[in-house]
Amino acid sequence: MSLPPVDAEPYLWPFDGAWSPADTALVIIDMQTDFLKADGYCDLMGLDIGLTSASIEPTRRLLERMRALGFTIIHTREGHRPDLTDLNDNKRWRSARIGAEIGTPGPCGRVLTRGEPGWDIVPELYPVAGEPVVDKPGKGSFHATDFEQVLTSRGIRRLIFAGVTSDCCVHTTMTNANDKGYECLLLGDASAALDSRNHAMIVAITAKRGGQFGAVAKVDQVLAALA
Repeated sequence: MSLPPVDAEPYLWPFDGAWSPADTALVIIDMQTDFLKADGYCDLMGLDIGLTSASIEPTRRLLERMRALGFTIIHTREGHRPDLTDLNDNKRWRSARIGAEIGTPGPCGRVLTRGEPGWDIVPELYPVAGEPVVDKPGKGSFHATDFEQVLTSRGIRRLIFAGVTSDCCVHTTMTNANDKGYECLLLGDASAALDSRNHAMIVAITAKRGGQFGAVAKVDQVLAALA
């Protein structure tokens, strides 16, 4: 099944004109309680989780449609081992400095720690059987994970990105993927940052100079191509 291109900016995506469930994955970055819900990591820092949680519904709409069509769906979770051996000193220091030290007890369990309620993916977007979940200790999904092996084994060449935060883990993963030759599409309304100015900046940076890191579209534009 070959699909028509998405009406994206600054070019019709993908650049070579066609895409399909066989070669395209929806990558949903870090849609976890700690980043999206009350009493999680970001909320403890006093950040505006209303901005990040607004990305849940657009992501859910596209996820349901792409699941139905047989696309590869990949979820990621940022978090650290319970013994924190994969947490570097700078990251721990920074998290403590801004009021939510990783690994310490919080309302949703130990902050950003694997196995805790806050670390897990929100119910609205929870993976179903067969959908890979990549657990990562850092910002990018390629670092210290089997993410690339999952993509390679499934023949994936094109990546559609949703998730949070757009100015950190989404952007890091997307720029790394771009360097590796993957054709990337950022969903502007299914991704978010904790500062609206930062999100707008990432959307602009992605599409600059003819699509330096990929193209940008909204969920409805992708759904139109899937129709």
